[in-house]
Order: sequence, then C-alpha cells, then structure tokens
Amino acid sequence: MSDNRYIVGVDLGGTSINVGVVPYEGGKVLGMRSMPTDLDHGAKFVVDRMVEMIRGCMRDAAREADIPDDGFIGVGLGSPGPLDRKTGTVIETPNLGWRNFPLRDLISNSIGLPAELDNDANCATIGEWWMGAAQGIRTLVGVTLGTGIGGGIVLDGKVFHGVADVAGEVGHMTIDSTGRKCKCGNYGCLEAYASGPAIAARAIEGLETGEPSILPSLVEGDLSRLTAETVYEAIIAGDLYAKEVMHETAKFLGVGLANLINILNPEMVVISGGVTRAGEHLFEPLRAQIRRRAFRHAEENCRIVSSTLGGMAGVIGAAYMFRVERDGAD
Repeated sequence: MSDNRYIVGVDLGGTSINVGVVPYEGGKVLGMRSMPTDLDHGAKFVVDRMVEMIRGCMRDAAREADIPDDGFIGVGLGSPGPLDRKTGTVIETPNLGWRNFPLRDLISNSIGLPAELDNDANCATIGEWWMGAAQGIRTLVGVTLGTGIGGGIVLDGKVFHGVADVAGEVGHMTIDSTGRKCKCGNYGCLEAYASGPAIAARAIEGLETGEPSILPSLVEGDLSRLTAETVYEAIIAGDLYAKEVMHETAKFLGVGLANLINILNPEMVVISGGVTRAGEHLFEPLRAQIRRRAFRHAEENCRIVSSTLGGMAGVIGAAYMFRVERDGAD
C-alpha cells in the first residue's frame, strides 16, 4: 500500500550510534543523528542514549516531513551479535561486552513503539541491496569494517540468517589457527587482524620495533591515540610504512573474502566502514589477493565494491528489516 508510514532505523556499533527515520517505501533518510556509543558508562547509559536519539530524530523528522504521531510505526535495531531475533536478545557481543541483553524490549518499552532486532552487518548489507550499491543484485555478501568485522549474506533478496541467527559472522572465520587472540576468545580470527583496532595495533607493533613513519607525529607521540584513521591520514601524506600496514590488511581481508567467494559464489561483495576511506590503497591490493586465492571463474564474476550509503547503510537496513519482520515485505 502507498502510505506515509515511517520507520526509525538504529545502527548500534562499538564506536558510534547512528539513527535516522526512513520512509516505508524507501527514500531520503530524515533526522539523521550520530553519537559516540561511550561503552565505558555501561549498558544502561547506552540504551538511554539510544532512546534519547530516537526521540530527537522522530521530532526532527516530524517537523521536516510533517509526520503525524501515528506515522511512526516502529523501530528497527541493528546490533553486533550473535543475537536471538525471536526474543530480541543480544546473546553475546565481544565489542559491546553484553550477554543475554534484552535490547529490543528495552527500546520498545521506552519508546512505546514495536521494535525488531537484527545483526548490524545484516542490516548494512540489506541496506545496500535496498537503496545502495547492490540494487538489483541477487547474491550478495556484505562486509563491515569497524570496531569489529561483521558480515551479511543476501540470497535472492532475503537475508540468510542460518538456523541460530549466526550466519554471516565473517569476522570470526579463522585465517590463522595459531594466530592473534580475538575478543571472542578464539585465536586467528579475521577481526583480530583487519578490524580498525587491529590495524592500529599492528601499526603500533611495527613502530615499537623502529619502523620509520610520520605516524607518531600525527598523535603527538602518544601511540595509545593511534587509530586506523591515523593510518589512513598517513597514507594520504605518502607515508610508506602506513601503506605497508594497509597492504598487509588487504592481504588478510583477501584471504577471508576469497574463502567467501569460493563458498558462496556471489555476484558482489560490498565493503563498508571507516577503513574503506583508504580507497584504492585498500581495494587495489585486496582485489589482487582475491585474484590470487579464489577460483578464477568465481572471482571474475564477482564485483568488489565500496558502500555508497556510508554510515546510513545500517540505519536504512535496520528499518527495512523491521518492515520485513512486521509486514512480510521483500
């Protein structure tokens, strides 16, 4: 039906929270807001912040598009997992530190609207499929590079969740069985090598062994302040060591993505998150690694692209997943 219904989309990450209002039929995101997650203050603080952001976003959108109170039909929530969509519970998330946390009902009860919960990377992936880089794509893998590494799988326009809602946990595939310890407790996970914090950690390790670089000067000598964003800034400035760190990141990602391409044979892999700001400094060596490791016919028929929705992908996708769960739309 053609109507004026709106859904609030919420993308909860380990570093930031993004919130926006999405028209039911798709279109311009209204009232977009972004704030730090501030995990140090505890789970209640994070939930209270989310509630405040949702209410503020609804007020702004209502003024912008003249939306009546009953025009808002619900809230779609994207959160790191694993989680249980049926109960709306975050079962365990290494990057938030939550266990068996009833996020959906806490938000729903506070806002007074129905809510649905899905994995944040699933949301970002279906967001790109609905309104972004992957429109018209039948078989899609999404990879989100941020505080952690998430993944989503879309088959024939529907998110594949698996039997226990754990499908798509790309960041926790093992790429080195005796490698770095991951926050999840396993060793050698892709996330332990190519997430934002892991990129920073690897860069710092090299600096501490004497690698010449402008990186320390960018953080005034305080390496604890160094982030993946700092590495990106150094690359733009022509720093050879920073480029080496990004090439190594591309190698690790290439291993993981080649595995996915061989297993799923997708038409497209869409990559989102702050690390993609490195542009071709990341994508060129990444594509080279995939060509080296994946079956040629699979690799030749798979496009590796960057997100076009940026920070809005998770918001848009969370709204879309609410629509699917409530109305069965696809």
